[in-house]
Amino acid sequence: MRRALQHLPPPIEALAIGASAGGIDALITLFSGLEPPWRAPVIVVLHLPEDHDSQLAGMFARRLGIHAVEAAPGAPAEPGHFYVAPPGYHLLVEAGRTFSLSCEAPVQFSRPSIDVLMESCADAYGESLAGLVLTGANEDGAEGLAAIRAAGGLALAQDPDEAAQPAMPQAAIARANPHAVLPLAELRPLLEKLLRP
Repeated sequence: MRRALQHLPPPIEALAIGASAGGIDALITLFSGLEPPWRAPVIVVLHLPEDHDSQLAGMFARRLGIHAVEAAPGAPAEPGHFYVAPPGYHLLVEAGRTFSLSCEAPVQFSRPSIDVLMESCADAYGESLAGLVLTGANEDGAEGLAAIRAAGGLALAQDPDEAAQPAMPQAAIARANPHAVLPLAELRPLLEKLLRP
């Protein structure tokens, strides 16, 4: 399933990542040792239960030594920051590249939804966006990654052959035809090239 990237895109201005089951471990693998400065914000949706507070931002900050925060409505998406969606809300990036939250119905049984984030980022960033779909057990992220590709951005997916749950990257590959499909060990240096100033 592996597909290498043929050439690096122009400098990106944001990286949107979606993951579900197995996603925490995948993100830790990708970002270990990849501390800022970064040229772009990293904006992450992980599927979470809605009925309790998330400790993700603090956990990523401690484990990775990065500035990880829960995205707040009205706050700007700033380079060098690692943003996670709060539980129970869709996370969007507006045209002015600030965050907003929505209580609209779940998408693909999920709120926050990867599709919602990526589609809003595609509108806000266009061809200066990169999107990555990681491990997960449903099809959330496939439409969002397709929107990123349609807007001229860089579409990436984890190789489903190594994913803890292959359904999500498989759906993204089938729907979005990503520019690259790579295992985590090869995504890691690619993200470094995309994010380093």
